[in-house]
Amino acid sequence: MKKWIYLAITLGLLYYIFIVNIFVTLWVIASLYLAIKLYKVYSRKKLNKLSSSKELFRESQLGLFIALVAKVAKADGRVHELEAQLVGMMLDDISKVFVDKEKTRNILKEIFNEEKDRTDNTKEIAQALNHLLGRSRLKRRQFVGFLIQLAFVDKKISSEEDRILREILTELNISADEYTSMLHKFQSTSKNKQQTMSPQEACKVLGVNEGDDLSTIKKTYRKLVREYHPDIIKSQNKDEAYIEKATAKTQEINQAYQLLKELKKH
Repeated sequence: MKKWIYLAITLGLLYYIFIVNIFVTLWVIASLYLAIKLYKVYSRKKLNKLSSSKELFRESQLGLFIALVAKVAKADGRVHELEAQLVGMMLDDISKVFVDKEKTRNILKEIFNEEKDRTDNTKEIAQALNHLLGRSRLKRRQFVGFLIQLAFVDKKISSEEDRILREILTELNISADEYTSMLHKFQSTSKNKQQTMSPQEACKVLGVNEGDDLSTIKKTYRKLVREYHPDIIKSQNKDEAYIEKATAKTQEINQAYQLLKELKKH
């Protein structure tokens, strides 16, 4: 009799371990999956509310970041060609995650245009962004990485760009040593690329023929920059090396284009 009792207890335990626990585990997994889905829907809905108002967007992380991008882009007195192109693609990257892409991009463009001509509120904007970022060190460094990338796209950072970057970094609680370290990484990555480039090498980088006209070269150049530029949205799940490599590739493409453009002018 005891033998059957022990057997029944054993079978009961096995049933609980292998059957009940499996159902419990599956239920927990399903609940977590549903919770993540609901959170994403909530986050997307909350995000899309931003495009209902320029003032609402201006006060968000993305709006404040675009305002700081404008400060860095106009630091030298004007927004240069490649800077303008990178800013345009950055606006595209952000607006594509919204339902109303065109309206969102127009709002972002308005914020950029309004802020690029102001020099009196950089500190306040950086402070506001710092407050919204909370304790996130990674996001701070990602935003700073994009600002450095924009300033460094022509392979050098001017004294005015450096001044504005340092003002922003101070408010974002990024130390001078951290800034120097990040800058050295960009410079090091850039130095690994060719310092000089022949017309043949430039054509190879862009994937064009020496006989192609400037219009064809420019079209190809813009396509490549769009493909390889650092994407602020995609970078959320990547480390700093992503921005450094993307910047170096963008610089190489720009170097090739500038060389061929000058040759075609003569």
